[in-house]
Amino acid sequence: MARPCKKRRICQLPRCTAFRPQGTSERPTVRLTLEEFECLRLMDYEGLTQAACAAQLGVARTTAQALYQSARVRLAAALVEGRPLVIEGGSYELCPCTSAASCAPAFCPKRQKGVFPMKIGIPYDESTQQIFQHFGKTAAFKIYTVADGAVQSSEVVTTGGQLHEGAAQLLAAHGVDTVICGGVGGGMQMALTQAGIRFYSGVQGAADAAAEALLAGNLAYDPAARGCQHHHEHGCGHAHA
Repeated sequence: MARPCKKRRICQLPRCTAFRPQGTSERPTVRLTLEEFECLRLMDYEGLTQAACAAQLGVARTTAQALYQSARVRLAAALVEGRPLVIEGGSYELCPCTSAASCAPAFCPKRQKGVFPMKIGIPYDESTQQIFQHFGKTAAFKIYTVADGAVQSSEVVTTGGQLHEGAAQLLAAHGVDTVICGGVGGGMQMALTQAGIRFYSGVQGAADAAAEALLAGNLAYDPAARGCQHHHEHGCGHAHA
């Protein structure tokens, strides 16, 4: 008897399950399974590593790698050849988690929708109440506790400065699962991802306003932002890798 295929855990069903090129297309439809879609969501959209993606799916790393490669090939075929794309089927189960403690921190849609509490961390300039633009050298983080889609409380946690990648561990120790920041280097991005912390980079302005904008769904951010965002305006006095 063939060994039954282990079901892969996915957090949510896609918002849209069918995509078609403009006009009519007689080309064969490309079919993407739900677990392939989840791999793309976790690794390309959420920025998880392959190992973290595998843990979220509840599969071996080699399985996650195979799913990811298959998904990329299918997606490329749909885009390059102008073929309809449908997301359906597969061997999966919806995540049964009912508490934040048993689910992946920042990447869980239930947490983002307010079903689970969340904590937002922002590198903070206490003198101006603005987002401090050099993540790894911030003297403080302002941490917001969110429940039911609204900020319930906030606190300022000092760092002593010069933390660099150690900031991710500090934030994780305080239960932070989401970060809003200015520029953030590659090493810091990796440290945040490995700590299960989602980040929104390239943000400037008042920290409180940024937290509220995130919760309202209209935060303006730049996922490609790296390094210190005020470098070109004021100069940072340090080199960037």
